[in-house]
Amino acid sequence: MEALRYTAKDKKLELTKVEVPKITNPDGILVKVAYAGICGTDLHIIQGEFPCNAERTFTLGHEFSGTVVEVGANIKTFKAGDRVSVDPNSGCKCCHFCHSGRPHFCKIGGINNTIGIYRDGGWANYVVCPEDQVHKLPDTITLEQAALTEPLSCLAHGWDIVSPIHVGNKILVTGAGIIGNLWVCALHLQGHRNVTVSEPNTARLDMLKKLNTGYKLITPNQLKEKQTADPNYLFDVIIDCSGFPPAIEHAISLLNSGGKLCIFGVAPPHGRISVAPFDIYMKEMKIFGVNINPFSFPKSLGLLEAMGDRYLNYGNLGIKTFALNQYQEAIEHLKKGTIAKAIFKL
Repeated sequence: MEALRYTAKDKKLELTKVEVPKITNPDGILVKVAYAGICGTDLHIIQGEFPCNAERTFTLGHEFSGTVVEVGANIKTFKAGDRVSVDPNSGCKCCHFCHSGRPHFCKIGGINNTIGIYRDGGWANYVVCPEDQVHKLPDTITLEQAALTEPLSCLAHGWDIVSPIHVGNKILVTGAGIIGNLWVCALHLQGHRNVTVSEPNTARLDMLKKLNTGYKLITPNQLKEKQTADPNYLFDVIIDCSGFPPAIEHAISLLNSGGKLCIFGVAPPHGRISVAPFDIYMKEMKIFGVNINPFSFPKSLGLLEAMGDRYLNYGNLGIKTFALNQYQEAIEHLKKGTIAKAIFKL
């Protein structure tokens, strides 16, 4: 089979031919991959800016959907032919964090055990996954839509953290990559209309118009101009999807008293922001981090069903599909910002 594999030591990404993986654990499931997304985290990994498996060459890809081909001896809940999406994240199920319902903080599992970051992932024709990380798709969700289950599960976790978000709140979303666009979809689905989206790439802003939300779409420079012209140009809720420290720092200055900032985008580990503790005190600011998706996959599947083609049409979201052998082209498109997201169609 084909697999897009990465060697951290050399920062080398290469399309290779490898054997179809075999089920060696009775609780394993062999999945034939249909769609596999390229995440911003993947780009950070490829550039050597995000922790991953440094011990061996492995297959990237932690966002994917597919069809069950074979199941291990212990499997009772899945069968060949089932359409599925896979949660790449898991904990050790034994530590304090796992037992307290926070497996994303697990030091043994957590990021250190993620499919597509430490274990072989979905940028391949086939992948073996543990049963407890595989989720059966309702008939109403297509495999194409299901490729977005993992990012939407992270969004669902972020929504829980930053809630309540009251209808009528003045909301700013910074960054119109795929995560920003999915937040736009979720906010519109939930009835929010007083929303502004800030994005420096005007091509991405133009793409966002296809979602027909009626939201205000502006550049960061226009955002600064409005702030300069009106000191009361402030927001009740700001969701940063850029992971860009200067954008996050600017967002803090735009928070209204009692406002909430959700830092959703993944910044590089060396990134830094500056914030005055007095402002946190005076405004009673609330700043939330969001780390992946503990137990939020079922909520994500609910969002997928509710959103449907109205919101999840690839063309409207700025998503382009590529073959595995077009990976260099896909990465270049993402870096240039000519698309919101690249997804491998296998």
